[in-house]
Amino acid sequence: MKSNSSGKESAVAIDTGNTMSGAPANAPGAAISKHGFWRRARRNKAFMVGGGLLLLIFLIAIFAPWLSPHDPYTQNLINRNVPPVWYARGSWVHPLGTDPLGRDYLSRLFYGARISLLIGASVALISGLIGATMGMLAGYFGGKTDMLVSFLVTTRLSMPVILVALATVAIMGSSLWVVIIVLGLLKWDRYAVVMRSATQQVRSLDYVAAAQSAGASTLRILLQEVLPNVVPHLIVIATLEAASAILLEAALSFLGLGVQPPLPSWGLMISEAKTYMFFSFWLIALPGSALALLIFSINLAGDGLHDLLSPEGRS
Repeated sequence: MKSNSSGKESAVAIDTGNTMSGAPANAPGAAISKHGFWRRARRNKAFMVGGGLLLLIFLIAIFAPWLSPHDPYTQNLINRNVPPVWYARGSWVHPLGTDPLGRDYLSRLFYGARISLLIGASVALISGLIGATMGMLAGYFGGKTDMLVSFLVTTRLSMPVILVALATVAIMGSSLWVVIIVLGLLKWDRYAVVMRSATQQVRSLDYVAAAQSAGASTLRILLQEVLPNVVPHLIVIATLEAASAILLEAALSFLGLGVQPPLPSWGLMISEAKTYMFFSFWLIALPGSALALLIFSINLAGDGLHDLLSPEGRS
């Protein structure tokens, strides 16, 4: 009788283990984990404020053609440098005034959000693919691969990004996609360093060893075992690099080597208005405030996301 009861207990234990290790999408634990994440996210003020501001800017960028009162490229020299509506000469026809070429400033700000978000997302994607691949390979294989990646990271860190970007854009010519490609090829080092460290921690865990023992290929182990467990680190770094890329694009555009007219880049708008800063201060203050708000929201959302994804935040 004792042996039968012990056999039943072990069978129940095996069934319980199989149930808990089922498909994540259908397991009760996965649903609890998702609900727990959003419950913790609602309590995280940094994530909610930063994410809310970022979502607002994203929606403005998406619906810019319907929200803009005028065409952002239409020039009207008769109405140039019209002040915003809170000035005496202001008008609700142009709520935020016009620029030196008579273009509606509110419309250009809305369309400028599109360019800034496009640059941030594209640069984060390009540099993330390069840096994450290099970091995972270095962390998983070690040895000569690790030495080679470490040498490339050290070489990249020895080159100032802004100077290399200025020289490259000056040689190749400046345009939106040239800026995106150049920055994407220069901003991968942080991804590589973080992903190397994270992969080194993951590769020694039991489920990676089990996959190796089962005869899984290296590519399958990297994509299905290692990558899902280092994605939280990748997401946090992507937010930081997206904000950095937007600032670099604004700096390049301010120097005249970034996005070219007539595209309504916020950095370019600041550059075009610098000669009027003592007479029409709003021409610099409005795009500068929009750029600062976007960077602030990305950094705040990234900081909150880091707290949510860290072990301390999950506990």
